[in-house]
Amino acid sequence: MLSCPLRFGALNSGKVGNTQIRDANTLADQFCNAIGVLQQCGPPASFSNIQTAINKDQPANPTEEYAQLFAALIARTAKDIDVLIDSLPSEESTAALQAASLSRLEEENHEAAARLEEVVFRGDMLLEKIQSALADIAQSQLKTRSGTQSQPLPDS
Repeated sequence: MLSCPLRFGALNSGKVGNTQIRDANTLADQFCNAIGVLQQCGPPASFSNIQTAINKDQPANPTEEYAQLFAALIARTAKDIDVLIDSLPSEESTAALQAASLSRLEEENHEAAARLEEVVFRGDMLLEKIQSALADIAQSQLKTRSGTQSQPLPDS
């Protein structure tokens, strides 16, 4: 494939994401490739009776296949870009609506944070109980072992 000098990196203004820029760049690449293939496979033209032997190794008429391929690629990418454009916020989304939405999201965030703090607190309490129980078990095992070692063994 050919390299396309046309890039849409300047679109990255915060409202347009990397996916959208990649899609626009993909479309630009497809246009450039389509034009390059058309230039490569087009019939040679004579200029002032100068004959050139361009594209001798090319098949007889691959341009129809290339045209269908690039038309399909360009149409698919254009459709993807249309879907992305449709997913952008509408003009009806005013600053007041955005502020209300942010306020609601912040409230949900605070509620989730409170639930998380409660779960962490209960987890810490449970951890302390488990550690205390394990310490009691360890102490009991030590007492049991030290008690059996201090007792004399019966003679056989």
